[in-house]
Amino acid sequence: MPTVAPLDLEGHCVAVAFLGDVPHFALADGVVHRLDHGHKWTELHDGLLSTAYDAARARLITGGEDGKVCALGAGEAVETLAEIGRKWITSVAAGPQGAIAYATGKTATVRFSDGKVKEFVHPRSVEGLAFAPKGMRIGVARYNGATLHFPATEGKPVELEWAGAHTGITFSPDGNFLVTTMQENALHGWKLVDAKHMRMSGYPMKVKSLSWSARGKWLASSGAPAAIVWPFVGKDGPMGKAPLELGTRGNAAVTCVACHPSEEIVAIGYNDGMILAARFADQKEVLLRRPGKGAVTAMAWDSEERRIAFGSDAGDCGVIDISG
Repeated sequence: MPTVAPLDLEGHCVAVAFLGDVPHFALADGVVHRLDHGHKWTELHDGLLSTAYDAARARLITGGEDGKVCALGAGEAVETLAEIGRKWITSVAAGPQGAIAYATGKTATVRFSDGKVKEFVHPRSVEGLAFAPKGMRIGVARYNGATLHFPATEGKPVELEWAGAHTGITFSPDGNFLVTTMQENALHGWKLVDAKHMRMSGYPMKVKSLSWSARGKWLASSGAPAAIVWPFVGKDGPMGKAPLELGTRGNAAVTCVACHPSEEIVAIGYNDGMILAARFADQKEVLLRRPGKGAVTAMAWDSEERRIAFGSDAGDCGVIDISG
């Protein structure tokens, strides 16, 4: 049976990450806690709104109600990347070559590693940001669709239209597909080579958590009594294919998903604090954690693929060691 090291905190856990192999837990009040030979913490923001894990530089990018964008690295090195006064940083993203992006109101800003910035103003508020896996290209989720910008050039943006409010955004690991979460109970996708639409609907709740499998063949999502896992194996993605439904529970809802770093396995967190792992190939399930306090809102695997850090909206956090 996996062992759980608990960390009982007060407040909503927005994100978790392993930095330098140390589990970090970022709470909505702007304090980041860590389990590093005891419980320690760093006060990063006056109110934390958005986070993004920068795998290439092993750091957590954060945006707050205090108008600051920070980078928290291993060993608690904190770098302030932007300060824009009394505006909220509602979304952040980590990109290639040390670039980051952040959103406030209708403006998306890309900050290059040398400190130079480029702003992109939109007609409506910017709801989500994501960098493409290859090249310097950024996607913006907005009302009625998504916009692709090319910050390093003067190229015209690409507009991808679909009626409704788009709240979050992600590129497939191969860069062939773009998927947004929506205000309604659905995902929407585009095949980027020809802008073909992919409708992924039928969820009973809003989708708040997405995670790509290691090689990008699957996209796991929350928003149902099971983890809904869409196939992206063919050139047309999930069009005309049914998703897998993993970890179905009749009396609970999936609130968080985190795919394994190398295998086709997903960790599934529920609104009652339970966490399961399920394998795509045969749908085999393993209980990782019994129900706890609050809905699971964040999960992350460590680089050795044997630990999962988790947090809930009630501050019920901890680390699961699946080796034993």
